[in-house]
Amino acid sequence: MRVVFMGTPDFAAPLLQRIVADGHEVAAVYTRAPAPAGRGMELKLSPVHRLAETLAIPVFTPKSFKNAETIGAFADLRVDVAVVAAYGLILPQAALDAPRFGCLNLHGSLLPRWRGAAPIQRAVMAGDAETGVMVMKMEAGLDTGPVAATARIAIGEDMTTGELHDALAAAGAELMAKSLRDLSEDGLSFAPQAEEGVTYAQKIDKSESRIDWRRPAREIHNLVRGLSPFPGAFFESDLGHGVERVKVLRTKLETGEGAPGAALDDKGLIACGEGAVRLVEVQRGGKAPMAIGEFLRGRPLAPGMTLAT
Repeated sequence: MRVVFMGTPDFAAPLLQRIVADGHEVAAVYTRAPAPAGRGMELKLSPVHRLAETLAIPVFTPKSFKNAETIGAFADLRVDVAVVAAYGLILPQAALDAPRFGCLNLHGSLLPRWRGAAPIQRAVMAGDAETGVMVMKMEAGLDTGPVAATARIAIGEDMTTGELHDALAAAGAELMAKSLRDLSEDGLSFAPQAEEGVTYAQKIDKSESRIDWRRPAREIHNLVRGLSPFPGAFFESDLGHGVERVKVLRTKLETGEGAPGAALDDKGLIACGEGAVRLVEVQRGGKAPMAIGEFLRGRPLAPGMTLAT
């Protein structure tokens, strides 16, 4: 089929690769415009943009779909279907109606749970035991369209957002590939989403990243793995080298009691408002992630010392 692909981050790249590998004609790729990044604030292409260039596919980076010229150029591609995965721009009804079979969205949750911008992170942060990916026909509402296909994935107790992201991206590429085959052969059947169980996955706010040791250990554990590897949950404390910010990328739930933020041993066991967590992997500012043992060799955390809350 003749396809236009719309996506931006790493989550969408395997799907674009799979669509090309399956022999579909990708008329164009739409992705977010390059944004300044790094210390030099140089313009950085999105992962999908970089992949599209290696595949010699025309790339468009409109800042919005609010003007008639952008919508007209999109409609002029005359594609059978638009495949959308974490694109980042709202498509008006005129754009949704332009492809012959409309726009299919790959969404990283079990709708109607976690509609919105950060479904993978929110599922982990909430401690969900299961999530998945769905192929949905796009409507004007936020992730409200009927669903054609679903793949489910269990979320392990220690699974991070990064690990779940990769599993969902792989499962999503396979799911959408099958949906496109079905669409080209016999068509797709869609079922409306349930009216109950709607939740919204708001963008992660920077203020959510600071660890509050007064919270229960399970909440802190879910926060850490939900924000790992990015943006990373963190604490700030003076461990002998002045106050520094330390990202916590992995923890383990363990038993223990003490004042919130207090070290219960010299190997990274920290008391929480209820229970305790063991620091497993951390990252200092500007440094690579490291095991807690390596970190503590230069910053001893003796029993009784307290991390700031």
